[in-house]
Amino acid sequence: MTGQTVSMKEPVCLIENDSDGKLRVVRSALGILNQIDQHVVVVSVVGLYRTGKSYLMNKLAGEKKGFALGATIQSKTKGIWMWCVPHPEKRDHTLVLLDTEGLGDVEKGDEKNDNWIFSLAVLLSSTLVYNSMGTIDNNALEKLHYVTELTEHIKVKSNQRAGEESSEYLRYFPSFVWTVRDFTLTLEVDGRPITANEYLENALKLRTGHSKKDQAYNLPRSCLRNYFSPRWCFVFERPASGDKMRRMEELTDADLEPAFVEQAKEFCDHVFNDAKTKTLKQGLKVTGRLLGNLAETYVSAIRSGQIPCLDNAVLALAQIENSGAIERARAHYQKGMADWVAYPTETQEELSEVHAVMEKEAVAIFINNSFKDEDQKYQLELMKVVQEEYEKICERNYKESQKVCESKIQCIFAPLEEKIRDGSYMTPGGYKEYCNDLKLATSEYRSEGGRGVKAEEVLKEYLGRKASIGEAILSADQSLTEAEQRAEAEQAKREASERENRAMEEQLVVQERLRADQQRTYEENVNQLMERMERDSRNAIAEHDRVLQARLKEQNDLHRQGFDDRAHQMQREIDALKGAKAQEEEKNPSFMSTALDTVGTAAALFLPGIIPKVGGMVVKWLSKLF
Repeated sequence: MTGQTVSMKEPVCLIENDSDGKLRVVRSALGILNQIDQHVVVVSVVGLYRTGKSYLMNKLAGEKKGFALGATIQSKTKGIWMWCVPHPEKRDHTLVLLDTEGLGDVEKGDEKNDNWIFSLAVLLSSTLVYNSMGTIDNNALEKLHYVTELTEHIKVKSNQRAGEESSEYLRYFPSFVWTVRDFTLTLEVDGRPITANEYLENALKLRTGHSKKDQAYNLPRSCLRNYFSPRWCFVFERPASGDKMRRMEELTDADLEPAFVEQAKEFCDHVFNDAKTKTLKQGLKVTGRLLGNLAETYVSAIRSGQIPCLDNAVLALAQIENSGAIERARAHYQKGMADWVAYPTETQEELSEVHAVMEKEAVAIFINNSFKDEDQKYQLELMKVVQEEYEKICERNYKESQKVCESKIQCIFAPLEEKIRDGSYMTPGGYKEYCNDLKLATSEYRSEGGRGVKAEEVLKEYLGRKASIGEAILSADQSLTEAEQRAEAEQAKREASERENRAMEEQLVVQERLRADQQRTYEENVNQLMERMERDSRNAIAEHDRVLQARLKEQNDLHRQGFDDRAHQMQREIDALKGAKAQEEEKNPSFMSTALDTVGTAAALFLPGIIPKVGGMVVKWLSKLF
């Protein structure tokens, strides 16, 4: 999608602690996110304090300075800081970098706050970077105890039961990157060179024992394996000597160890090319504005003492975003019509053509900004809103046409009115002169452009008011015999009837055009709804595939490592995932048919001109899709 973004010169605080020690979202940071209509790739970095997290984030931003580095044992970053920059590789995407407060800060001594910071980093990011020092050993994994407590701080469903969580969390949780700083070991096992990714997976192998010690050993490893997929690892040599390390913000790549510079480049290239767009369940892509609403929803739950529930958050966001999508679509339609319509339009078709373009764009704006509108409640509201706006514009067009026509009549028929007032027609032969003047003025009026859609209606009404005057002039004309007067009276009736027919035809053309507009409104909404449902279906099935493949890989790894019991226990979860995917594929035809029935039935209430062709359209679309 294309859209508006921002490019920040420096980071700002997104989430901070207030005077009571509670987390809160900074309003000015939300204002920045609200400006971003583009999809976002969100990279969060977490880790113990003083491990060089901020340096990596500055590299991703393409700057030496920005996120505070610090050169002492004190933690510099407090809360969660945000830096939004145009994505260097993904067109029409914004890269959102989130640098978190260092975990385990002895000065702060607030374990609960650390858990919430870690949980929020997981909830908000599409890629989570965990930064540590030295090696990935049992000590390093024990320090990552926050991952073992995620289910205590994040729920997927409000009624979630134990044992349901692993595959459900996979749908929401980000990919995982472990960055190991000041790495001095050789990447090999049993004399065989291995990659950094293999090094991580080797460190995450489980023990086969059942003792408490074995369970404690396996817990953080199992959590990482169950909750985060895919996983990557990058190792970094020490960047420079201790003296230089205290001046990192002043150093260029030439001042650093070449191996470290290359390793940092590989890490950045991975993030730029492989870090995915932030998505919610069923593949909904997140914009900056939606990310800000997510942050506010999660922090609000935490402040109120609740555990953030992912499904509830999505439902709450759907209401916010769908209402906002209607207003953005309405504003776009209003502005477009105001910019392109010159009142009065010469014909209803001219107005209709502009309406068609702006309505199509408005529907697209709604479709691209709405989600989980499962009963089409909000799309139907949009259809009603646009129809009401169009009716107002048509009404204005009628009134402007009437004003213009009345003005033209006043000007063109002025000489005739003057002769009526001074009695010029009340003489022998005056009726014939009156009829000729009337015919000439009428012809001149009809030849004028810019009269709009009420031209014949206004003329009919004007000449209708002159009928009694014509009759008086006819009666006073002594040059006409009684027979001639009767013939002239009949001719006047025929001309009045002709004007009546012309005015009626004029209005019938308008009404027919309006009925066609309503039918097109219905079909445009249905077409774009079907396209969105097709896209949503593909995303949902792709999500099922991603989670299923992750669980199959984990099952295969367990078999290879001798954990056959665990692998067999996982089969039930895998079977459930396969069943869920099959249900998703099977429900689409009936779901689409039901949605279109809903739209057609409801739309007919405020679009009486439509002829819903639901069945045929369903068949047409389903033959394309399946």
